[in-house]
Formats: sequence, structure tokens, C-alpha cells
Amino acid sequence: MAKRNIVTREDPILRKHSRPVENVDDRIRMLLDDMYDTMKDVGVGIAAVQVGVLRRAVVIDVGEGRIDLINPVITETSGQQKEIEGCLSCPGENGYTLRPMKVTVKALNMDGDEITVYGEGLLARALCHEIDHLDGILFTDKVVEKVKFED
Repeated sequence: MAKRNIVTREDPILRKHSRPVENVDDRIRMLLDDMYDTMKDVGVGIAAVQVGVLRRAVVIDVGEGRIDLINPVITETSGQQKEIEGCLSCPGENGYTLRPMKVTVKALNMDGDEITVYGEGLLARALCHEIDHLDGILFTDKVVEKVKFED
């Protein structure tokens, strides 16, 4: 496991659509481990595109344990929340976004098994944020109110 460089918003790769993972193998598992190592001390989630890999894979940990998602799809949403977001690929930028309060996501895990993840609050926001990355969408596209923190 290793830390990888995080791609910042100036890189056009962040606006591309990530390709589905065809085979959950050791290479994908190593990518997910590297992604986790890269984000664990500085964020709550990361998408493969943020480390320069155009594959539909994300890792999230909002403090309740690591969640690995391969080819995730949001299947259900409900409610709404307006909260501050930031992004590892947009350092220093923060803003309020509107996201669902609850989401249901279907995906594959690291064993290639289909799983369903239910998220509420911060987890729902993180799921939406990271899955957006897979479609070339940045949180800044969804900001409804900018935030400036004092140094």
C-alpha cells in the first residue's frame, strides 16, 4: 500500500467519465488500498480519478469504518441537506451544497460481491460526492453558497 498523488482541479482528467471495472482483481484491490492510504488522514472519501485512474471505484470512511465501492450506482435518495463540502482535488475551496439526506447505493465490494450501502447525513453526502467524481462532476458545480474560512 502506498500514498498516491492527488490530482487537482486544473487537471482535465477530473472532468472525464470513469470506466466501469470489468474484473475485480488484485490490481483493483491494490488501487483501493492505495486510495485509502492517500485519503485516510486528510479526507473522508476519494475516487480513483482523483489519483489519476479513470475507473469507477471509490473509498469512503466517515469514521464508521472503510467502505470500498466498485462500480457504485445510487439507486434511491430521499430528503435534503445543506452542508459545507470541500474536496481533496480542490484545496482551499469550500461551499454549501444541497445533497440528499439519505441514499442507497449498489456496488461491488473488494471480493466482487454485490453489496448495498445505506447512507445518511455525512455518509450520504460522501457517497454522492465521490460518485459524482466518477462522472466528471466536482462539488464546486453544486455549490449554492461559497464559504471563506479565515486563516
